[in-house]
Amino acid sequence: MIKAYAAFEPGGELQPYEYDPGPLSAGDVEIEVEFCGICHSDLSMLNNEWGMTTYPFVPGHEVAGRIAAVGDAVSHLKVGERVGLGWHSSYCNHCPTCLEGDHNLCSSAEGTIIGRHGGFADKVRAQAASVVRLPDGIASELAGPLFCGGVTVFNPLLQYDIPPTARVGVIGIGGLGHMALQFLNAWGCEVTAFTSSDSKHAEALKLGAHRTLDSRDKEALKDASGHFDLIISTVNVALNWGAYMRTLRPKGRLHFVGAVLEPLKINVMALMQKQNQVSSSPVGSPATIARMLEFAERHNVGPEVEVFDMADVNKAIDRLEHGSPRYRVVLKR
Repeated sequence: MIKAYAAFEPGGELQPYEYDPGPLSAGDVEIEVEFCGICHSDLSMLNNEWGMTTYPFVPGHEVAGRIAAVGDAVSHLKVGERVGLGWHSSYCNHCPTCLEGDHNLCSSAEGTIIGRHGGFADKVRAQAASVVRLPDGIASELAGPLFCGGVTVFNPLLQYDIPPTARVGVIGIGGLGHMALQFLNAWGCEVTAFTSSDSKHAEALKLGAHRTLDSRDKEALKDASGHFDLIISTVNVALNWGAYMRTLRPKGRLHFVGAVLEPLKINVMALMQKQNQVSSSPVGSPATIARMLEFAERHNVGPEVEVFDMADVNKAIDRLEHGSPRYRVVLKR
């Protein structure tokens, strides 16, 4: 039996819950959970904001732990190895998208917490192809958020061949943005943090920004006209996207990694005149996750975390939902 914490209705408190996962499939592994991050996507799923949650619901898709068991067809992972698991827990592994290495875009990919139970538990199961070894230099308590937020902000650097000379802005210095600043600085970019919070200016500079820009200051935005090669938006609220588009250089890109639910209001003529681009991307493939972990280890990039015992999971969720954690909340089993 797997011992977990589950909600039984939208927005419900998490309660102890046990379930029998059945026999281990040949291509799967069982992970003994040591740490599991809490992401805003866990909250969205907990509250059924996306209309695809099934209950009882066990959150948790930022898992760090050790291999407890392997299926008969698994040869590249061994019992006892430190590993991590992110948003996806399986792929078809044979469609053109998977064969091109873009497993995270596979139309048959299964979410770790969509239709199955996640990592707020003592153990979790996943297809071996979705599980990635942890480098020795990555601490387990920091690893989980890298498998979701970390790879989400790292992935665009690979997808769009961002050069180290690029001028990059980051909108939103929170769970995603604080890691984006670190990755971009280590990548070699000139990094600007857009923030409307006075308290985060000094923090942003400490995290890797070379400068900050007050997003409430219309004159400051105007002065930045034509400056950025790339802007990464990590927020999930609608903003004045036209104002940000005007800060892009010709062929510059506004890239979304925060899930804004409202339709974007963008002037196509302005987009056309400078040949600007608007794009988005989800998490990353296992290969990209592995590259991200290698880069993070080499350059000492990682999340800042607040750690809660898993028994205090409801306090931890309340901290994320109603507090201002700096910057990721992680459960320790």
